[in-house]
Amino acid sequence: MKRVIKIVLILFVVYVGVVATFESLLGYFQPQGDGMIVITTTNSEGVRKDRVVSRIDSADQLYVAANHWPRAWYRQTLALPNVSVTAGNATAEYLAVPVEGAEHDRVDADHPLPLSFRILTGFPPRYFIRLDPK
Repeated sequence: MKRVIKIVLILFVVYVGVVATFESLLGYFQPQGDGMIVITTTNSEGVRKDRVVSRIDSADQLYVAANHWPRAWYRQTLALPNVSVTAGNATAEYLAVPVEGAEHDRVDADHPLPLSFRILTGFPPRYFIRLDPK
């Protein structure tokens, strides 16, 4: 029985290491491509920070999602909801609105995450922000 527990613990530690490595590499390299936008948030000290996120279009609204465990940008956006969004060469100002309830469920159902991605990110809860133009 101790051997089984030891194997399970080793597998768990390896899995946590894979998730931490994957999340760290995403944060470091900030991959960009089609469907990606740059959201600029401001923290409580007034420091602006860019974060590359996936653009989600649903019901003629623009959304972004916090799909990962590291989510300082998400907390900063909730605290100070005036953000800049850059798509291509265009930058515009938006008001970030947290999404809950039926709207959250609709956006999540419209844009499900692949199981492989959820496994690599450690099954974090998914939160959405609607970006309303100012």
